[in-house]
Amino acid sequence: MPHSFGLRARTRHLFAREFRTNGPVKLSTYLKTYRVGDIVDIKANGAIQKGMPHKFYHGKTGVIYNVTKTSVGIIVNKQVGNRFLEKRINVRIEHIKHSKCRLDFLNRVKKNAELKAAAKAAGTRVNVCRQPEQPREARFVSTKGNTPTTVAPVPYEALV
Repeated sequence: MPHSFGLRARTRHLFAREFRTNGPVKLSTYLKTYRVGDIVDIKANGAIQKGMPHKFYHGKTGVIYNVTKTSVGIIVNKQVGNRFLEKRINVRIEHIKHSKCRLDFLNRVKKNAELKAAAKAAGTRVNVCRQPEQPREARFVSTKGNTPTTVAPVPYEALV
């Protein structure tokens, strides 16, 4: 048999649906709102062949630059040789989902705003800068009722 080089070649497991997620696409997929500037993950849904991205973009993250009725335009950085090219692809919304890569940042910003508001109300200052993990506190170990034991390796024994 000749070797296949089609658009969906070698995608048997890549575009396969997960266990117990077969069947029609959930309605919540269509009810999500996407705006220009949102960061999205591209994950092709094998049940919908229309508007499916190329297999290279499966699992990539991009930024939305255009929104239409049923699809969105996404900017994805693609490495070609030693440089990154900005690729613009159009994908239907069944094949994307909001990325969670900024959740920690947004939660930290919200928490810092609350800390600043509380400090302002109390008339104090608060340091919201992230600090690296500090060394553990110093402590003394008592040997009273806790005799030190010497640990030595067990000599090698051949079990032949």
